[in-house]
Amino acid sequence: MARMDARETLLNAPLHWRQIATIALCIFLNALDGFDVLSISFAAPGIVGEWGIDRAALGIVLSMELIGMALGSILLGQVADRIGRRPIVLGCLAAMAAGMLLAGRAQSIEALSLWRFLTGIGIGGMLATISATVAETSNARRRNLAVALMSCGYPLGAVVGGSIASSLLVTHDWRAVFEFGALVTAACLPLAWWLVPESIEFLLSRGRPADLAKVERIMAGLGHSGRFEPAAATVRAPRASLWHGPLARTTMLLTLAYFAHILNFYFLVKWIPKVVVDMGFPASSAGGVLVWTNVGGAAGALLFSALVTVVDVRKLTIAFLVLSSGAVALFGQSPSDLSQLSLFAALAGFCTNAVIIGIYALTAASFPAEQRASGVGAVIGIGRGGAALGPIVAGFLFAAGWSLPIVAIAMGLGSLIGAAALVLLARRPAI
Repeated sequence: MARMDARETLLNAPLHWRQIATIALCIFLNALDGFDVLSISFAAPGIVGEWGIDRAALGIVLSMELIGMALGSILLGQVADRIGRRPIVLGCLAAMAAGMLLAGRAQSIEALSLWRFLTGIGIGGMLATISATVAETSNARRRNLAVALMSCGYPLGAVVGGSIASSLLVTHDWRAVFEFGALVTAACLPLAWWLVPESIEFLLSRGRPADLAKVERIMAGLGHSGRFEPAAATVRAPRASLWHGPLARTTMLLTLAYFAHILNFYFLVKWIPKVVVDMGFPASSAGGVLVWTNVGGAAGALLFSALVTVVDVRKLTIAFLVLSSGAVALFGQSPSDLSQLSLFAALAGFCTNAVIIGIYALTAASFPAEQRASGVGAVIGIGRGGAALGPIVAGFLFAAGWSLPIVAIAMGLGSLIGAAALVLLARRPAI
């Protein structure tokens, strides 16, 4: 029996129900990220009230997860390219479930910080890995759409998770938020064990006899019976080529684009409550404006996912980067009217979150299978520095006496820098 090219078969065949189920699960796993990031914000008042900690100590707790996410994305993305996607997804889920459960049982600020760091490690590693998993599970026709939909999970998880957290806090204390997150995450472990096979592209990139046998078993489960082998041109790239050689320019430009834009994005989502309160509105109204930002973000993610099927993802992302700069600047011009603040915040969330979807899709398509998780992890992990830096830079600008309209324009320049980086990014076919 003649051997077939497994990679080409997978890329050109219609999606099997198991592939669709794997992609759907990865969307839900990304929604856990959105829930967890917002859950600490809802839990924070209860933590401060029970332990009497100051803002500096609370800031440490809030930052530990972001630090963990950055390290997890970079380090575990590399590990996923060495040992496979499946064990990293399962391991990160276990780390997230344990971290959330232990955070709900913490009795000190030090313990809480440690468990938030562990949770962040799991989230960061999983985010880098499921981006590669979705890209390698889909066929060529639906790849950009699949990665875009996976990225939609974050804002949807933030919106739904925020509602759930609010409901829990009506009758329970802050620990219930983390315990609920631990329960849902743990429930995903058996689903991931069943629905997430090892990546065929990863197995083919190693080319071991045992891996080729696994490929044939996985392909049979997807309805493709026969003998398979890797394409003759499949060669495992050296590890150093991510930052040196032909991939270096791609890695640097994508990292710059993500870093610069995420700086603008996190200025928006972190400073909205404070801006609204400073305009004279109560804290409850500030929370409502932030919810509208996430609603706009979810809508932008869904629209971008639809458009990416008919428009080049690179050009579409550049367009939304330019729109993001203008939308954030427009939010800075908002009058002291709650309806208009909510409208402009939703518009800014719509544009800025659509860009994140685009960069994820573009990044997943820009690296070969043997370095896809490492590439995505590096771009996301280093880019997370912009998430931490954005609110800090804005704080210094406000402290220096800059007004909201000027600060918003200055922070919006980050998205324009991101657009320039993607203009310089050489177009290349999806790998």
